[in-house]
Amino acid sequence: MRQTLLLFAVLGLGACSFDQSTNPNSPDEIGENPSRAQVEATANGVLIALRADVGDAALDGAILGRDGYRFDGSDPRFTAELLHGPLDPGGGAFGGDHWAEEFGAIRTGNNLLRVLPTAQALSAEEQSAASGFVKTMQALAFLYILQFHTEDSIPVAVGTDVTAPPAPFVSNADAYAHVVSLLDQGQAELAAGGSAFPFALPGGFTGFNTPATFNLFNRALRARVAVYQNQFDDALAALAASFVNGSGDLQAGVYMSYGTGSGDFANPLAIDPLNGENFAHPSLAANAQLQADGVTPDRRFVTKVITRPGQSSDGLSSSLGWIRYPAPNTPIPLIKNEELVLLRAEANIGKGDLGSALTDINVVRTGSGGLAPLGGLADATAALNELLYNKRYSLLYEGPYRWVDLRHYGLLGTLPIDRPAGDPPDQIFSTLPIPNAETLPRQ
Repeated sequence: MRQTLLLFAVLGLGACSFDQSTNPNSPDEIGENPSRAQVEATANGVLIALRADVGDAALDGAILGRDGYRFDGSDPRFTAELLHGPLDPGGGAFGGDHWAEEFGAIRTGNNLLRVLPTAQALSAEEQSAASGFVKTMQALAFLYILQFHTEDSIPVAVGTDVTAPPAPFVSNADAYAHVVSLLDQGQAELAAGGSAFPFALPGGFTGFNTPATFNLFNRALRARVAVYQNQFDDALAALAASFVNGSGDLQAGVYMSYGTGSGDFANPLAIDPLNGENFAHPSLAANAQLQADGVTPDRRFVTKVITRPGQSSDGLSSSLGWIRYPAPNTPIPLIKNEELVLLRAEANIGKGDLGSALTDINVVRTGSGGLAPLGGLADATAALNELLYNKRYSLLYEGPYRWVDLRHYGLLGTLPIDRPAGDPPDQIFSTLPIPNAETLPRQ
């Protein structure tokens, strides 16, 4: 599960495309006046660096948020460090995870931003489009970091010189402001970016692969950030400029692509659901509401989870496996319409408009879950509980969303403690620690 970050992402080298490369093991550095091919390679490098952690973020998020387990005989930290600690900031995995890959993507993007104005092979519009793409993806990378780290110790001024002194830490509030700035700059640059990017995007961006349509993705991310900040008017404004569509395909969205071709990268979560190491948490079955027939569990549960031979490990047990990603080339959502509809409901709950929230919650309940529509929401507490239920099952195994949502609303204490009498007992973590590689050089 722990994939090594390609060195070019950290060092700011050009990257191979998702499908092929003339020299994937030794790509050229990008310098002044880059060619179109060098711009494309480095833009893909941003995606590849980020892709190295998307699946792992979904797995670790499931474990921290008590949606899943990994019973790995060769590495007990999945059931030890992530569930009862202590979280170790000394390495690049577990307690020290979800940092290096994202900053690798950010640094690679900064390398490209530095030389884009000198790219004579690109028109001014193409330079603007490429810059808007990079800043949007950098914002997403920062957002992954912030989802996993709530300590006020995030560097944002990530330069291109790896020998320079470490960037100063800023507060999480300032880091979120930086994410907003990146997204808003990206929105303006995409709007001025003409009709096409100067590079191709992988299949997961189908429908969002021009500057104009990619801007819909940019605004979708902006809405997610605004909800995390409790800025509900901003969230609704961003959603209005995104691809949210209550009567459209709930699965439409932007996905991270995977594949099994030469030089490609398979979806690390696409493992045997009956014999693999990854398990779904038993509470998913216990908490699933019933469909309109009164018998069948929520469609989101039965299409993502399967009964499998039970297994126990370190005092934990489960007889549920994952069928969320059935093949090595199954993509992982970065953001989809289903989430946007629920973000709109969440923003309206935050504003006290329970009627509008009910409409969107019912869209997802009926369209995705096969559940009967609700006739009303009694109060804000009932509305939030229903929202969080639907976000859990709609975004299941796609990222750290349940863990983040419960933390956002001060509800981490509602998560189950599976081994309260363990030695040591399990505990619920609210954050991963800042890696030693970041803190020690600043001492």
